[in-house]
Amino acid sequence: MSRRNQGLKLRWFAERGSYYITWTENGRSYKRSTYTADSREAQAILAKEIQRRGERLGPSDPSQVLITDVLTTYAVERAPKVTAPRVIGCAIDVLSRYWEGCMVVDVNMHTTQLYAEKRARSASTVRRELCVLRAAINYAVNRGILTRSVYVELPKAPPPRDRWLTRQEAARLIRAARTKKARLYLPLVVLMGLYTGRRTEAILSLRWPQVDLENGLINFDLPGRGQTDKRRGVVRIAPVLLPHLKRAQKRGTELGYVIHDRGKRIKGIKKGFEAACRRAGLEDVTPHTLRHTAASWLLQAGVSMWDASQFLAMSTKTLDGVYAHHSPSACGARLRQLAVAR
Repeated sequence: MSRRNQGLKLRWFAERGSYYITWTENGRSYKRSTYTADSREAQAILAKEIQRRGERLGPSDPSQVLITDVLTTYAVERAPKVTAPRVIGCAIDVLSRYWEGCMVVDVNMHTTQLYAEKRARSASTVRRELCVLRAAINYAVNRGILTRSVYVELPKAPPPRDRWLTRQEAARLIRAARTKKARLYLPLVVLMGLYTGRRTEAILSLRWPQVDLENGLINFDLPGRGQTDKRRGVVRIAPVLLPHLKRAQKRGTELGYVIHDRGKRIKGIKKGFEAACRRAGLEDVTPHTLRHTAASWLLQAGVSMWDASQFLAMSTKTLDGVYAHHSPSACGARLRQLAVAR
């Protein structure tokens, strides 16, 4: 039996000190040197070759295109421009290993269910990864690589998490983040999460030119970056947060990033945040809980859905679906609706 056709991929040939592009067609294996030992250069050469072949052949039926080719194209061309490229990169790595040698047409309800069973991860994790696969396939259709899309069955979305911090819990977390065991930047991250309601990735990528302390505004939108579904927007600095930002600015702005550790950029706070939660005696709390808390506090204070959605850069649909029970006015309106229905 002849070998199954396999798309382009990189292989390291130690004896030749170079990366090679390898592929299989009609039972025969082929390889071509990239003439470089640098993995990034080799990846760029691979991406150009995939693009060249796609343009040469034109749109192809899903039965003729490998899933790994579609994922590679998406990783190189689209993933760097989205909100969380590292998360997408991890998903693409897992997807590529599982679907290696499979064609796009092989994606169906049965194979995605098998993928979920094989991954043995939470429904939200599997759903997020399969969403990346679906996005990559749709991108390939829009790029003219595929003639049509295929349906990607997603696990049922889990109910939204409703964990938020009370004022007392937030105070305990801030105190725990200020201990000598914690990094200097951690209390500021917690405060910014609570009083801007922005995602951790947006806070960690914030630079000082985006912060206007004089007028009390923070522009979380990255310069030159298009708007994505996960909006960032401009937020007014809360009075409780302003002095902390002023002190942080005095500590140094050489690197340009608001959040840094002795001049080094911070890419993640998971370990430090978990340690602070343990010291504070808090359970089931993640960095994203800070955004949940900001939304909950706003609605509990009687802020309108529209004003809260503008402050949080969150759609009113999401705000109403996840946090409306925190709003006294919204709860009252719904009780009146139920009374009328009866």
